[in-house]
Amino acid sequence: MCCESKRRFLLLYATQKGQAKAIAEEIWQQAGAHGLEADMHCISEMDKYNLETEKDPVVIVISTTGTGDPPDTARKFVKKIQDKTLPPDHFAHLQYGLLGLGDSEYMFFCNGGRTVDRRLQELGAQHFYDTGLADDCVGLELVVDPWIDGLWLALKEALQLQKEKEGMNNAVNAVSSSLSTAPYAVHELKLSSEVQNLKLEDEGARGSDILPQKLDDIKHVAPARDNEPSLVHSVPPVSQSALNIPALPPEYIEVEFQDAQGENPHLSSLISEGRAFEVPVTKAVQLTREDAVKTALLLELDIADTAFEYQPGDAFFVICPNNVSEVEKLLHILGLSGKGDDFVCVKVKQGTKKKGAVRPQHIPERSTLKFILTWCLEIRAIPKKAFLRALVECTSDAGEKRRLQELCSRQGASDYTHFIRDSNVCLLDLLHAFPSCKPSLSLLIEHLPKLQARSYSVSSSDLYQPGRLCFVFNVVEFPAGPSRPVSRKGVCTGWLAELVAPLLHPSKNSECTKRESSSTEKISIFPRPNNAFHLPADPSVPFIMVGPGTGIAPFIGFLQHRYVPSCYLESSLFMFLLPFRDELQCFLENGTLTHLKVCFSRDSSAAEVASPKYVQDVLRLCAKEVARVLLKERGYFYICGDKKHMADDVSDAVVDILSMEMEADKLEAMKILAMLREAKRYLQDVWS
Repeated sequence: MCCESKRRFLLLYATQKGQAKAIAEEIWQQAGAHGLEADMHCISEMDKYNLETEKDPVVIVISTTGTGDPPDTARKFVKKIQDKTLPPDHFAHLQYGLLGLGDSEYMFFCNGGRTVDRRLQELGAQHFYDTGLADDCVGLELVVDPWIDGLWLALKEALQLQKEKEGMNNAVNAVSSSLSTAPYAVHELKLSSEVQNLKLEDEGARGSDILPQKLDDIKHVAPARDNEPSLVHSVPPVSQSALNIPALPPEYIEVEFQDAQGENPHLSSLISEGRAFEVPVTKAVQLTREDAVKTALLLELDIADTAFEYQPGDAFFVICPNNVSEVEKLLHILGLSGKGDDFVCVKVKQGTKKKGAVRPQHIPERSTLKFILTWCLEIRAIPKKAFLRALVECTSDAGEKRRLQELCSRQGASDYTHFIRDSNVCLLDLLHAFPSCKPSLSLLIEHLPKLQARSYSVSSSDLYQPGRLCFVFNVVEFPAGPSRPVSRKGVCTGWLAELVAPLLHPSKNSECTKRESSSTEKISIFPRPNNAFHLPADPSVPFIMVGPGTGIAPFIGFLQHRYVPSCYLESSLFMFLLPFRDELQCFLENGTLTHLKVCFSRDSSAAEVASPKYVQDVLRLCAKEVARVLLKERGYFYICGDKKHMADDVSDAVVDILSMEMEADKLEAMKILAMLREAKRYLQDVWS
């Protein structure tokens, strides 16, 4: 007897950095073990699916990017479903379940998924399974794993109900046709397609994709003296548990070394967001003193001979490489030290079990090995559990193998979060900690995500400085720790700092050590327009800017853009770093800037009356002015800078100010702030 064919469901993903795609691929891999078949597509591939005619259940995995925007791959889809001419029953036939990914450090948590979910509901679509919202701040797997566990039962019930409905409809059609000449009407039969939503806590069998790993199968070697867990060592109960580990992802890439020479692809081929521009760095300025806690740099780029356009408040991307020494270390570990400049051909492995396997878009078909590791793969990425599972098979030491299994298991979820995710561990750290692990190049290509371009806020105005683009950044530092044997600088900020270091030279300045030079160094950039974080359209509208540290960057562009000596407008700037003293003083004198409030968070002076250290403290001292601008004059409020340590505190201060000045309770003040956000008069450009 032939077995029953697998039932189909449509699986769509919308990803920015690869997280949503990886989760969708996990769902696809598990589907077969549950007797189901996932028809998986990127949501941007609208020629390969049609929701208007889709009869089977739909599963959507979607991330969030920017300030609550859907990922770039979902923009066309979102635009299509937001068409206001669509009727409210446009998707009345559609059953779906949605998993949203986000980070609660940001104001609009999971807004990409929420936007799609809300609009599908407005157009009549119905849930067959509860929406899941996973938080990268605490660990996506805390929601993703149980959500996937419960998905299979919900899918089977939805498909069974669909089958019964189709059978009932067929029966009704048959009866209707046989009685078409009867003198009485056949009553229309209605069958509800609604399925009661399943809660995340409901139990769901995972099937054969999760392999129970027994302790007897592996000799666990661990020093008896270690009583505390670490990256390489576990303690009970994890060390004594049978493990549920993910199924081994199928291999699908093979790499062939070639004798022929050639040229590497142009960097512009690495992006899908439009055109990249290679532009020279014309000036570099160190904004902080040599003894400062952080090193802040300002770079000026020459865009005069390009078609690059921007306005103040926009951001742009810098295409950056991985650190040269880290690439060399990786080549050494892979046993390929002498082959970095050899050309390789990357293609799909014949006979792979991975459905729809294709060469990753960010990997060129032919290039040097060093080009792939330098420009294409994010070798600093935090390894996902699927990657750890694959690394188990490349590890010869029994104790190391067991520990890697623990870290990717359900029982070791807490260890994974603490020792890998929160510790910002990367592949090199793992290979250092587990020296018997020797992965292949093809495995790295399969599991390491695309090296992402880094985003920076524009700190200039094309009206004020035609043909020039400026930006400011701190050189990010990652200190050494228990899970990271060496300190590192940020991938892009470290590279930029090294790039311009030979071009800087000291000059006398009482405020800080400034170093400037002309340069012929070039970097590749491409635009990232910001649809909201712009100046008010009406130049007479007052606005307040809060820019601690390098958060001042876009506001310099704002003030340059509004620089009109004969025109008075009200604008206030609150900040703690003061690298633009002369320029800001000029804006004060000509009336472009009407108030400048400065504070220094690391001021250790022993004055009798301590000056405010943080911007939120200064805001409270200026409560009446803040309330007047926002409430009476319908002004704007802008925040740029660190999300984790500043933006929330500023929001709390604004709520307190509104409550005090309006003589209203805190809840009412919070509603007013929410209205300001909705009207796009309270705007944030923040990062964590």
